[in-house]
Amino acid sequence: MAAYSVSAADLQPETTELLQRLVRFNTVNPPGNEREAIEHLQAYVADAGFETELLAATPERPNLVATLAGHSADGPTLVFLGHVDTVLAAAADWQHDPWSGDLADGFLWGRGALDMKSQVAAEAVAAVTLARAGWRPVRGALKLVFVSDEETGGAVGARWLTEQHPDRVRCDYLVNEGAASPFELDGQRYYGVCCGEKGIYRFRLTAHGTAGHASMPRLGDNALLKLAPVIEALAPGSSGYDPTPAALALIEALGEDPSDLPAAIASLRARHSALPVIVEPMLAVTLTPTMAGASEKINVIPARAWLKVDTRVPPGLGAEVALARLRERLGAAAAGLEIEFTEQVPGYASPHRSELMDAIERWLAAADPDARAVPVLLPGYSDSSYFRAAFPDLIAYGFFPHRHQTLFESAPLVHNADERIDVRDLGYAASFYAALARELLG
Repeated sequence: MAAYSVSAADLQPETTELLQRLVRFNTVNPPGNEREAIEHLQAYVADAGFETELLAATPERPNLVATLAGHSADGPTLVFLGHVDTVLAAAADWQHDPWSGDLADGFLWGRGALDMKSQVAAEAVAAVTLARAGWRPVRGALKLVFVSDEETGGAVGARWLTEQHPDRVRCDYLVNEGAASPFELDGQRYYGVCCGEKGIYRFRLTAHGTAGHASMPRLGDNALLKLAPVIEALAPGSSGYDPTPAALALIEALGEDPSDLPAAIASLRARHSALPVIVEPMLAVTLTPTMAGASEKINVIPARAWLKVDTRVPPGLGAEVALARLRERLGAAAAGLEIEFTEQVPGYASPHRSELMDAIERWLAAADPDARAVPVLLPGYSDSSYFRAAFPDLIAYGFFPHRHQTLFESAPLVHNADERIDVRDLGYAASFYAALARELLG
């Protein structure tokens, strides 16, 4: 792998410039309006020799599929995946305008600087640098798939692509967002490799009572009050553990006993107080109340009150486990509640040992010899799940390696004000993508 490396320092200026341009496209979703950003990327990669195609469910929200074919069709297809839409940003809350792409204090600032226009820029620059130099895969093909609409579920993005045009994006290996900001534990540096994403199983809980005039509270039966013990029961805490192989492998790699998860988490907390906040959701169903409603008039005692619960379930598990864990947490507070699912989206995972993992570890051994790669699960969801569902034999990982900006520096900035990335990590990540393409495709 070292023989194929491209200098991070050489790749940093162009990756920085491309990211600045991408940040300056306001692609807040909704509404998205990703067309200009996607067309800019199309022109950039086409100029280096990629065959490009725009596929769109709606004109203003296209998806780019760019292909660099190999000398032989016999071989794997590697996809570098990324989305160009972002969540909203309130400029008044930022030190730098969120669509400025400003360079200050060694960082590039703006919405998407971490999630995930930076990775798109690094993937594109890595691929273009190889193509300009005349490289073509010895076997198989390299594809860049840059999509719209990740932030609201992929209905015109990755989900639509994999359902409506699977042959255009079929692949054997895929690299997407999800992990690789490093963290340290007892002096050892680790890079997470995201092997899967949790499923989404959302509930609506409804309490029933009797309406009445708010001025005479004892004449009614206030349904809203019945939600108080429900919300209290759903305060952050354990719902028991439902681990996957990747999560258990992580616990073991961190030096803990995966056969006793409560003790392992307690030990991790003693070693690093913040780490279990990120690790524990990988091992369990999480149940988080996020929305509530009751009376539509302030002077009417509500006969109904509802609470919505965002539930994330480890890959391979489904609605039965989600419901069982909810009932366990609620206990007696569930009495009289109407419980219904409002959304059921399964999670998916790839094996945590594979040729792709081996390639990542070889690159890391050269780029950061004192560090280790460890499998992780994404507590949230990503477009990788749509690809895994469409192509069951696919190995898909989330890996966007940083060397300078750590996990605990990056994680609080995602979807938050003052999102920014250390510019040195842009070249570092781009050097990985260039090396990975050469390693897997020849």
